[in-house]
Amino acid sequence: MRANIIRLLLAVLTIVFVSCEDDFLEREPLSQITPEKYLNEESQLAAYTIDLYGVFPVMEAYGRDSGTDTQADRGYDNRYVPGQWLVPSSGGDWDFQNIYKCNYFLKTVIPKWKNNQIAGSPANVNHYIGEMYFLRAYIYYQKLVALGDFPIVKTTPDLDLNQLIKLSERAPRNEVARFIISDLDSASTLMSNSSIDGKSNRLSKQVAQLMKSRVGLYEGTWEKYFKGTAFVPNGPGWPGAEKAYNQGYQFPSGSIDGEIDYFLTQAMDAAKTVADQVNLTPNTQKTEVAGESYLDRAEASNANPFLKMFSDVDLSKYNEVLLWRAFDVGLGVSNSYGISIQSGGAGYTRGFVDSCLMANGLPIYASGSGYVGDDYIADVKKKRDMRLNLWLSEPGQINILYASPLNTHGTTVAIIPDIVKSDADRDQPTGYHHAKGNNYDGANYGQHTGSSMGSIAFRGVEAYLNYIEASYEKNGAIDATAGSYWKKIRERAGVDTDFQKTIAATTMSKEAKNDWGAYSAGVLIDATLYNIRRERRVEMLGEGFRLDDLRRWRAMDQMISNPYQIEGFKLWGPMQEWYAPGKLTYGIGDQSTVSDPSLSPYLRLYQKNPSILAYNGYRWTMAHYLNPIAVQHFLITSPNNDVASSPIYQNPNWPTTANTGPIN
Repeated sequence: MRANIIRLLLAVLTIVFVSCEDDFLEREPLSQITPEKYLNEESQLAAYTIDLYGVFPVMEAYGRDSGTDTQADRGYDNRYVPGQWLVPSSGGDWDFQNIYKCNYFLKTVIPKWKNNQIAGSPANVNHYIGEMYFLRAYIYYQKLVALGDFPIVKTTPDLDLNQLIKLSERAPRNEVARFIISDLDSASTLMSNSSIDGKSNRLSKQVAQLMKSRVGLYEGTWEKYFKGTAFVPNGPGWPGAEKAYNQGYQFPSGSIDGEIDYFLTQAMDAAKTVADQVNLTPNTQKTEVAGESYLDRAEASNANPFLKMFSDVDLSKYNEVLLWRAFDVGLGVSNSYGISIQSGGAGYTRGFVDSCLMANGLPIYASGSGYVGDDYIADVKKKRDMRLNLWLSEPGQINILYASPLNTHGTTVAIIPDIVKSDADRDQPTGYHHAKGNNYDGANYGQHTGSSMGSIAFRGVEAYLNYIEASYEKNGAIDATAGSYWKKIRERAGVDTDFQKTIAATTMSKEAKNDWGAYSAGVLIDATLYNIRRERRVEMLGEGFRLDDLRRWRAMDQMISNPYQIEGFKLWGPMQEWYAPGKLTYGIGDQSTVSDPSLSPYLRLYQKNPSILAYNGYRWTMAHYLNPIAVQHFLITSPNNDVASSPIYQNPNWPTTANTGPIN
């Protein structure tokens, strides 16, 4: 078994080199391609780096916040049912395949580059090398978020088991973050300021600086809120201290407070550099005209650059979009974004909808807010943050203005939410169905041809948000730069730009009912920091930031003792009349289709049937802030074929026995 594991490990270290841009008829047989004949010219560097762009997520249906307090699927997430998320026997995040690809490129190319042995434009060659530094940093950031401490491997190791075991030693997480920032600095130095292709389909210095701000903010806030726990180096119970190679570890800055300050400073500086170069895409805010028809609203929405930015075919026209993935049905490269948005999937939660501000900048519960109520979905949207207006679908609204004969799936009019999923093609579990990413041109939804809608990978407004948060976390105040960024975001959102007015009207005990981000380490945060977090939650809706933010804020401790019910729209009010008699059943076990009105007037997704493990609400355990490491990796790296002698240590509160849940 051990021999097989070693063979598997060595097999992972293999790589195939193919240049996508060479003329096929002029290629040598693949069996004859050798390292000496590859990575010698600009086009080969470009092809190699673009092959790793698959590490960037795609924004299909803007449902990437599912499994949080913001978006929910029909099925519950095991992450919130302690004891159901188990240590795997193999696989997981402890993987080096893409890291090896990055290191092979750098090991092969850098010596040739220094000796001027790479053919092509020097500026382009520099740029592609910079791309590889960025890609390695991005892959390492994924490891940092998932696992924290992680081996820093900069070489392509020999096929020697002892060397591989040595390379498995985990570096403290702050060292990993510093390594990532170093790679991003190298990327920034080498890459052009804007995308080399002129279309923002390739990386740029701006993207590297934005990523640097993300890394700095993540690590700075993680260390701040987990300080004094086993989840940071030198904290009480930190498992790294059990290994000789980490004993006596000293922080580069002298203390964990010094590290926090370092990372937040890096985040601020990098974020400002990007934000000052980015113009926010304008929002026409013309969907709330008194007496307008659904058709009028659809026409106005279709002409709104802010709305179209999330669904357009060509995103190169938007200064705010720093990197995006292009699709073209005609070239056979398509996606299913349009169909996914209309069909459903992850729906907005009541917690998210209720946390959105009124247009006058007041929370819905504040005196004088003008909140209409939530008896109907249309009411929920009235006088609210324009982002909620644009991104929340309501029955009857126009989905498609320009139909296509090829589009046999997309519906021209939004239907009543199918909360019980009687239609196999519809899944709108919360009743609050999202419309972010909706494209009003039916040709872009083609059932048979797929969609050509672009997918955003990096958006410049994140730099605004990163600066606001990092500066407040570091200095405890909103400086002039942060204030100007915040006002620009709110102005585009159609919200009163006086954020101090919002802060003064915020009651944290009420916000805590809707937003896990109201907490850090089980304690309510102050109203200013909360509203910074609220802005981030709304602006980056569905783009995959929410879970990572909740982790770094340590925002789920309160659910260790107090379960949280995921709720959707107000089903048990006038909207229950939307459904035919007998469709809404409750109190009959497995036959129940919805939650009992005696529990709440709001639809509770996981409280339909007592046999559902999340029936009593989402719970939390500290181990879940980091992912477990699979047992296979301990055995592979153990000289004695046992867990104890491996240089790898498990993450806090996770055992080293496969198929078992967290300790405590």
